[in-house]
Amino acid sequence: MTDVVVAGAAGRMGCRVVACLGDSPDLRLAGALEAPGHPAIGRDAGEVAGIGRLSVAITADPAALLTRERILIEFSIPEATLEHLRVVAGAGGRAVIGTTGFTAPQREEIGRLAQKVPILVSPNMSVGVNLAFKLLAQMAQTLGDEYDVEITEVHHRFKKDAPSGTALRMAEVIAEALGRDLGRVAVYGRQGTPGERKRDEIAILSGRSGDVVGEHTASFGNLGERLELTHRAHSRDTFARGALRAARFIAGAPPGLYSMQDVLALK
Repeated sequence: MTDVVVAGAAGRMGCRVVACLGDSPDLRLAGALEAPGHPAIGRDAGEVAGIGRLSVAITADPAALLTRERILIEFSIPEATLEHLRVVAGAGGRAVIGTTGFTAPQREEIGRLAQKVPILVSPNMSVGVNLAFKLLAQMAQTLGDEYDVEITEVHHRFKKDAPSGTALRMAEVIAEALGRDLGRVAVYGRQGTPGERKRDEIAILSGRSGDVVGEHTASFGNLGERLELTHRAHSRDTFARGALRAARFIAGAPPGLYSMQDVLALK
């Protein structure tokens, strides 16, 4: 039995991770974290998740919960995640991170922390999406520079970062396959009269609407045809189950920085 601590336990994703842990006999909820002052502090994590009492109170004390024997699973904000990862690294623990929106310096710090302990970071824990990353590289390599690349994503109105981490990763995968510098060719919106589309552009366009869990489409267009790869998430449980699969992987991994590609042996 492996003990898990869920951070962001009262959030949309945290609640689904707590709920899905109930269907995982090899994993056990040992702790739940939220930000100081959060109204869920002191409440039972199971009741907050809507699955009944688990006798695990939500706290704001990561140092007390993130011990060597436990795995952190976190979907929250970059600043809180980094704070928790520093505690994990100091205690010699392990972590699975689904938080998105990290800056380049924050990603560098995560890389340094991963030299001490195993950390898995993925912008999307869905098995289907991670298979899509693999397929997109093959599609880009096969189609080549003659095809225009456009990526669109739609999420619920509450999502804080844009574009989504998944859309950015799609763009990175395609840019790498085509030998392009994404920082130079990325386009995040069009307005007015921007002129003809440049051949090497990779566009990443975001929509925010209602309660959409997550939709991503990568489009490769040429004169006469267009090829699209679309993933639609119908429930956050697909991400929660992926995170638990990642936790099982990271439980036996040596120090290092991992992704869902490692979990699924897609590298």
